[in-house]
Amino acid sequence: MSIKITGTGSYIPEEIEKNKDFIRHNFFTENGTEIIGETSNIIDKFKKITGIEERRYASGNQNTSDLAFLSAEKAILNSKIDPETLDYIIVAHNFGDVDKNTFQGDTVPSIAARVKHKLKIKNPYCVAYDVLFGCPGWIEGVIQAQSFIKSDMAQKCLIIGAETLSRVIDKHDRDSMIYSDGSGAIILEKTEKTGGIISSISASYTLEECNFLFFGKTNNTLSKDQNKYIKMYGRKIYEFALNKVPNAMKACLDKTDFNILDIKKILIHQANEKMDEAIVKRFYELFDLNTPDGIMPMSIKNLGNSSVATIPTLLDLILKGEIKDQSINQGDLLLFASVGAGMNINALLYQF
Repeated sequence: MSIKITGTGSYIPEEIEKNKDFIRHNFFTENGTEIIGETSNIIDKFKKITGIEERRYASGNQNTSDLAFLSAEKAILNSKIDPETLDYIIVAHNFGDVDKNTFQGDTVPSIAARVKHKLKIKNPYCVAYDVLFGCPGWIEGVIQAQSFIKSDMAQKCLIIGAETLSRVIDKHDRDSMIYSDGSGAIILEKTEKTGGIISSISASYTLEECNFLFFGKTNNTLSKDQNKYIKMYGRKIYEFALNKVPNAMKACLDKTDFNILDIKKILIHQANEKMDEAIVKRFYELFDLNTPDGIMPMSIKNLGNSSVATIPTLLDLILKGEIKDQSINQGDLLLFASVGAGMNINALLYQF
């Protein structure tokens, strides 16, 4: 028996927000000091660091649960399963449904319950629940689903990563240009085929690291805006990720009989192009190796950082042949890895 992905799906919103669309924003530091200079220079520097040129935003009538449903529908169709046979629907997100032009997250009922409702699944023993685990939430959902299947609590699970980060960003914060919306989903089930999930590892660092990502007020201290927005200490996160993620990836691989040279692709959370490149570089340096060409597919250039949605979306796009010069073939060994609010880290080794 193995536990394998039998279907994938993603939903990429149609609304495109390009870097130039931020040209009229007045940016402030976290201390409330206005950043003087041409906004175009701030945007150019941002692109060089993150690799992001544009991102996608959900339309005004869409919410996180809508995006989650749309990717789930595609994954179910791709897997050819009867949705009534699903044992679990696990949705990773961070802020719930946030209506456009409001800033209050809505998680009652859960996003997973709303997705099950939209799928019109009647089976009461299809259990729907949410995972709040920062950006690594989708991988964590996959790890949990694997545990359910291994313990005979489930046969088939739907795991979704969905987010509408455009609803919780501060227009006066440069970091607002990183975030985007989207959704990706997979069907995970027990099968007689070889491969599947080989190993996994998860970790939570909650001392000083706990508040590297948080909810805070606008950077524009002159504003009367009392809403809270997603905030982060970028430099601290960069250093944390560079120190911790490569070791977690190695620990995940070390649990197996596979060699680092067996890895065909590394699908890492699309957080920041320079940071992701540095993480993978350091991972290979742990084995005294250089990073192989083409080992790390990227989608951040056009899709931005949609948190929990980045990895399942990237996986689906590669499998559907929509990422240039990237493919996944039967027998390929993939290493998934993510880092995010918590601070949480996880990695998962998977063979197609």
